[in-house]
Amino acid sequence: MSENHIKYENVTYDRIKAAEYAHKWAYKRNPQFYDFSQIGGDCTNFVSQCLYAGCPYMNFNKDVGWYYISPSNRAAAWSGVEYFYKFVVNNKEAGIYGRLCESKELSVGDVIQLANSKYNYYHTLFVCGFSPNEILVAAHSYNAFMLPLSSYHYNNLRCIKILGGRKQQENPAY
Repeated sequence: MSENHIKYENVTYDRIKAAEYAHKWAYKRNPQFYDFSQIGGDCTNFVSQCLYAGCPYMNFNKDVGWYYISPSNRAAAWSGVEYFYKFVVNNKEAGIYGRLCESKELSVGDVIQLANSKYNYYHTLFVCGFSPNEILVAAHSYNAFMLPLSSYHYNNLRCIKILGGRKQQENPAY
């Protein structure tokens, strides 16, 4: 089958599974994935793992996909803040997808990215809960679970609503 004829079907993003994964691995590392803490940070890698737990379909497009096989065989979007953002909000193929949203639209299982005053985004957080006036997050690099967003120092943020995922159809009908 040629690349032009690949069909995708929408799949549900299981926010509960994603949140359970965040809870289990927030203070430790899943040995199936490399820990990037000492070489730039593990935050986006951790969030990608959480999202993958909720939608187990990777996108294996070499340069623009979202996948992890090993530390030396992964998409930039799996572990890079800006690459992750570009993948999620533009993805039309396999893997998770989402859109920018307002913070009031966030749910458990969504994502927040933090930026400095020059709008350089440097940190990715997983939304794991809410208190009356706070968004609570889970993260790696500096391990956290149910940590108030207000405990972070940042100048700007962007909120990403995860809408679902897609998988390649097994036998697409033409």
